[in-house]
Amino acid sequence: MSMGNMDRRDFLRVLGISGAAATLAGCGNTAIESGVEEVMSYVQPQDFVVPGIGVFYASTCTQCGSGCGIMGKVREGRVLKLEGNPESAISAGKICGLGQAAVQAHYNPDRLRTPMMRSEGGLIPVSWDKATQMLEQRLGPTSTLKGDQIAFLTGDISGHQRVLLENFLESYDSTHHVLYDAISRVTGQAASKAVLGAEQPLLNIDKARLILSFGNDFLGAGVSPVHMAAQYAKFRKAPRGTLIQIEPRMTLTGGNADRWYPIKPGTEGILALGIAHDLLQHEEFAKGVPDEVHALVKQYDQASVSEITGIGADAVHLIAGQLWNNSPSLVIAGPGAEGHAYGFSNVVAIQLLNVILANRGKTIEGQAEHPFPQLAPLQGGYRALAKLHEQMASGQCQALLIHGTNPVFTSPSNLPFADSMEKVPFKVAFVTHLDETAGNCDLVLPLLSAMEDFGTHVADYQPNGVELMVQQPLMEKLYPESRGFGDILLDILKKRKPDSYTAFPDYYSYIKTAVVKAKPVFKVTDSDDHFWEDALRKGVIKWEGKPTALEAKLSLLEVPKPRGLEADYPFYFVPSVRPDMRDGRHAYLPWLQESPETMTTIVWDSWVEIHPKTAAEMQIREGDVLVVQSATGSVRAVAYIFPGIQPDTVSMPLGQGHTQLGRFATGVGVNPYKILDPVFDAHTGELALHATRVTLRKTGENQNVVKDEGPTNFQNGHKLVATLDADQAKLSKEI
Repeated sequence: MSMGNMDRRDFLRVLGISGAAATLAGCGNTAIESGVEEVMSYVQPQDFVVPGIGVFYASTCTQCGSGCGIMGKVREGRVLKLEGNPESAISAGKICGLGQAAVQAHYNPDRLRTPMMRSEGGLIPVSWDKATQMLEQRLGPTSTLKGDQIAFLTGDISGHQRVLLENFLESYDSTHHVLYDAISRVTGQAASKAVLGAEQPLLNIDKARLILSFGNDFLGAGVSPVHMAAQYAKFRKAPRGTLIQIEPRMTLTGGNADRWYPIKPGTEGILALGIAHDLLQHEEFAKGVPDEVHALVKQYDQASVSEITGIGADAVHLIAGQLWNNSPSLVIAGPGAEGHAYGFSNVVAIQLLNVILANRGKTIEGQAEHPFPQLAPLQGGYRALAKLHEQMASGQCQALLIHGTNPVFTSPSNLPFADSMEKVPFKVAFVTHLDETAGNCDLVLPLLSAMEDFGTHVADYQPNGVELMVQQPLMEKLYPESRGFGDILLDILKKRKPDSYTAFPDYYSYIKTAVVKAKPVFKVTDSDDHFWEDALRKGVIKWEGKPTALEAKLSLLEVPKPRGLEADYPFYFVPSVRPDMRDGRHAYLPWLQESPETMTTIVWDSWVEIHPKTAAEMQIREGDVLVVQSATGSVRAVAYIFPGIQPDTVSMPLGQGHTQLGRFATGVGVNPYKILDPVFDAHTGELALHATRVTLRKTGENQNVVKDEGPTNFQNGHKLVATLDADQAKLSKEI
């Protein structure tokens, strides 16, 4: 099969190889003569089945963006269990509970099994022939759509899925790829970029003697929890490192800390400036710090910081002393600090501590430069979704394609995404399960599960060089009418740009060609076939890049201006992110519904966490049904008395409250996204997830809270958690 009249450079660009990588790839030993390339389709390998004996195949977990390598145990043609892939530096042979649940996602009884098309009575099943006919009519060679008339809305995406999607849009002269993540890290990344020159620095947890975390749940719902947990285990070995966690609501990481401090939400930056004030009293830290920084932090003495943050003045001094005495240290920020109107300023103040403490190049470094920028992960947030919403509402968007995100469920009430979708004439969803957003589309296409499809992925967090993770099927597809996301896009491209794409029989052949063409960049001398077979066997291709140097820009340091409480709404509202539920896309998995939430052990529900003192003042008992009211809306949920929370704060978990996501998620719990106030970060314009204020109202009802911890805080006669008022703690004997 020839590549027609396409030249060598265009051929490489189609495969996502350009720039310096294209130069190297063009010099490799893969046969390309005048743009002619022989590519073959995927042929199912001989299945060496031995009854009762399991065989392991490498692939990539797609349950979150961590990009962990996995090994799938296959017995008699069926995948049974997943384990971590020891070949990957990200997973290092480990796997989390969310990753284990991917097997249940594959076998889930509510998986979409056939295309669905909208008719007068709603969505009805149709054949692929009819679905393809509609796709060709709206998006095929005769389509007149151009530019912003067509938009592709996705969640985080990387690898050759990203390349093919952007090539697809390019065929319409469009760059309208809209990225949306409901629990976006855009604000924190922008602040880190401003101070350190890197959006996602490497955190060398195992090299630190002390970690000061401002709400970063790196062991739970962080950027790469499996890798971080392995690093944390090394951190805890002799000489044992110390972890101090500061956050309004205790996370899994907070539960593992040596010292946990509850702080008033939004005041994290003020505390960081107060700690900086103490550190700069020592000459070794004050060297090289600009005069304007000294002047700014000078006003934040222990007394003023304590009054603003709710953390005792002696604790501020103690934390600074711990940082002074334990070097190297590591200071990190999390969603709790980012999710406010001055979240950017909070994170800048927190990163200032890393600069003062000279942590750059020791416990915090820049990630290696990516050899293939076109494959690097893309992430987005609320701002991009809001812009798309405006374009749809004004009639500018004529076709909307959606993959890997569910904005009808996760968008706050001030952004009625379902209403704006009605203004778009043609809407297509690529899904494995029919969710709220897909339910508002005109055409819904059933995708293969992650256990059945090919792909390549690049994680946002790369701890050692850069890894290109390879995804391959672990078994034959369960449902004949399901198809791969890449194959659907490739079929459309074959019709729109036949000279460039008809040579690829399927998505497998496209990926194989692209990966093999990149072989010279990885400095591999094996034959093409051996290189590809090795990639499938290991599940990962490694590029040995070195960490890059970080900068130290303090010009953007400014005073955070935390928003206080209001008389009508006397509580801070902190939506918590569960490590397994994340933004709610996995709520259809009963394994995860049945898994106890880490800090409360509650299952199959939503709840409101209240501090014991607050509950006593309001005469609230566990199980009382409460109305949580914000200026935007209200939800009802049961009360849970929880000591791991700041007294002026209430918290609810995200992820529940679906109206359409299969039998195990629909109607379970409530959706806190819908009561978030429209407060935005002053620098990035991102939705401030932790800036909502609420009031509580008792309904007079009481329900049993289903949890694993039992009726009391004791198990077998032993108390599990001890709490102590801050004014009674002997902080001078800390750790």
